[in-house]
Amino acid sequence: MMTQNNKSGFLDRALGNLRDAWRGIAGSTYDAAASTHPDLPKGHAERLREQMRACLETRGGEVSARARAAALGHAYLALDATGRERFLTILARDFGVDSNAVDRAVAELDRADGVEERHGAGQALRKTLKAPRVKLLTQFNALPEGVKFLVDMRAELMELARGNPHLEFVEADLKSLLGTWFDVDFLELRRITWDTSSAKLLEKLIAYEAVHAIASWDDLKNRLASDRRCFAYFHPRMPDEPLIFVEVALVDGMAGNIQDLLDTEAPLLDPKDADTAILYSISNAQKGLAGISFGNFLIKRVVDNLAAEFKGLKTYATLSPAPGFRAWLDGQLSAGEEGSLTAAEQKAIAAAGAKDGGLEAALANPEWHRDDALSEALHGPLMRLCARFLTREQRENGRAVDPVAHFHLSNGARIGRLHWMGDRSARGLQQSAGMMINYVYKLAEIDDNHEAYTSDGKIIADSAVKGLAKP
Repeated sequence: MMTQNNKSGFLDRALGNLRDAWRGIAGSTYDAAASTHPDLPKGHAERLREQMRACLETRGGEVSARARAAALGHAYLALDATGRERFLTILARDFGVDSNAVDRAVAELDRADGVEERHGAGQALRKTLKAPRVKLLTQFNALPEGVKFLVDMRAELMELARGNPHLEFVEADLKSLLGTWFDVDFLELRRITWDTSSAKLLEKLIAYEAVHAIASWDDLKNRLASDRRCFAYFHPRMPDEPLIFVEVALVDGMAGNIQDLLDTEAPLLDPKDADTAILYSISNAQKGLAGISFGNFLIKRVVDNLAAEFKGLKTYATLSPAPGFRAWLDGQLSAGEEGSLTAAEQKAIAAAGAKDGGLEAALANPEWHRDDALSEALHGPLMRLCARFLTREQRENGRAVDPVAHFHLSNGARIGRLHWMGDRSARGLQQSAGMMINYVYKLAEIDDNHEAYTSDGKIIADSAVKGLAKP
């Protein structure tokens, strides 16, 4: 079995290699203070502030600038959580936009007369609006693994910035910078295979899988078998780091149970005999790229690749959880069950053993799905309530409440089918009450479905699902 230590081991090794590489580049500018005082106390913070100022100066050539950036980056990597927060706070407070300079530039623009003068004043104003820290952060781009370093820095910033307006500005600057670098036109779609992909990359798939945990190397090998496909986006400056990846099973007919789909003992299917491609897991591998969207482009590219390789494929669908269902349902139940269950349903659940507390009490039993009578009593109401949750519950902005539903609906899919006990894992039961959903991508409908959802908040679903959702 894969343990958390196994998963994080390659990350620790990569971090150690990066520290060594950057220390080598830093050369004589390397400062060991961060290693010996990782919490960045006041005196060392001032020394670090001077390092940042030196990085913004233009003295010396490109080699000198690179060495200074490497020394600063190495210092950051040597800090502990407290020290890194202090490092980022210095960036926020001391290297932001100079409001006085902005005021002066605005006044100059107001006084400017004539096209050329106003153009020059406008350029000067734009320059003052760019925080010096953006120039400083950009310098890491020239270092080995520098882009990955910034992606990971933003992942940490996203946590620290909550409720901290100073760090929110730094996070926003970094997001804007990464958004420019990670335009989908710069990305490369690659297929990941058991035989040709590096062990290092395969190890990262295990660590980054966010939907259905990869339990072993045999499990991973099964997911990369001849009747499976795995595709990922890569950035040229992060060639060994998947940004987002999708796992696909080539099957005969619609799949409705994830445990069956991932069964390592199941016989292989000749992919040429498959009529359906099931996209059963889509994982964002880089937390620091949250909010920088390219998942929709990934699905379209994958569908195009599969259609070109296998002419017999007729259906493209996901097998997806409804991770927001139980949280929504618990909220409904806490407000009272009267509007959630019919009298007949309440009577059936009570007869199955949940006499006190009804549906809420039944679901509080972690073994409810193993009790045949109770599971049968819950089947109908949970299917109906999940269908209602997916097709009728929307936020004020028209977005579906469930994040997975929103992702696929905004990409042009329609809700195709709900599957009872489609995921019997502890996570599947806790988040989705065991439900799995097929979101169907029909090439001729994708653009219209996308437009209907994003413009009008219209959720496209098969008639069976709509009927199930009726009160």
